[in-house]
Amino acid sequence: MRFIILIASIGILFSSCRGTRKIQTAISKSDSTLTTPMPKDTLAPAVKEDSAAVIKEVLGKLNAQYIDFTTFSAKLDVDYVGSDGKKENVNAKLQMYKDSIIWVSITGLLNIEGVRAIVTRDSVKILNKLDKKYTARSVAYLQEVSGLPLDLPALQDLLLGNPVFVDTTALSYTKDNNRLLLLSRGELFKHLLTLTDNENVLIFSKLDDLDARRNRTSDLSYDNYENKKGVNFSTKRRIAISDKTKLDIKLDFKNYSFNETLSFPFSVPKNYKRN
Repeated sequence: MRFIILIASIGILFSSCRGTRKIQTAISKSDSTLTTPMPKDTLAPAVKEDSAAVIKEVLGKLNAQYIDFTTFSAKLDVDYVGSDGKKENVNAKLQMYKDSIIWVSITGLLNIEGVRAIVTRDSVKILNKLDKKYTARSVAYLQEVSGLPLDLPALQDLLLGNPVFVDTTALSYTKDNNRLLLLSRGELFKHLLTLTDNENVLIFSKLDDLDARRNRTSDLSYDNYENKKGVNFSTKRRIAISDKTKLDIKLDFKNYSFNETLSFPFSVPKNYKRN
C-alpha cells in the first residue's frame, strides 16, 4: 500500500520544494563570466538577441527529445526510504495510456501481488490485496495533498522522464563544467534544469518553493539513458524529497516498451472492505 501512495505521490513530490536560496546558490557557484541572464531592458539589443537565441535553441533540442507515446509499459525495481528511515524494495509493473490511465501492480516477496492501483483523469483507486481493502478517491486528492495543479498528463510525463513545469517565459541560463543549467520561475516555484552541454540531455531537475517559509525541496536525477527506436529513455532515476520529513526513491527500469496493445484489468472483489 505504501508504494502505491508513492506512485501516486510521485506527482506530489512537486510540492516538496525548498525556498529560493538553494537555486540561487547553484547559479552563483557557476562561472559568472559564462552566465547569461534572461534579457532585461538595460541590456544592449545584441545581448538580448544572443541570450534569447541560445535559450530558444536549447529548448528546441530539449523538446525534440520529448517522449511522446500512445501506450507505455515497464517493469521496474523500486527502492525507497521513508521518513522513518526504513528501507524497502518492491517490484512494480507500470502501464499507461496517454492522457487516459496509469495502472500499477506491486509485488513483493514470492512474487505475490500485494497492491494494484489505477489513476484516471477523475479518480484514484487502490486495491490492497493483502488486507482485502478498496480505496477510491477523486483525482483532486492529488492536488489537495500537493497543493499544486497536478493532473494525469503531468504525472505521466514525470514517470516517462519528460521535464515538467518548465515556465518558458521566464528563463535564464548558465554553463558550468560541460553542463547547461536552465532556470525558470513560475507562479509556485523556481525550477533548475541541468542538461549535458553537447546533447542537451536532461540529467537533473530541481524544484524550490517560492515561499521560503515552507523550506521544501525536491531533486530528480536521470541516469543510464538508452536509445531504442529513436526514444532517449532514462532507465535509472532518483527522487529525493526534503520537507519536515524526507523521502528517497530509486526507480530502476528493467524493461519497457512503447505503443503495444495493453489491457488494464481492475475489478473490486465483493468481499473487499471500502476504506
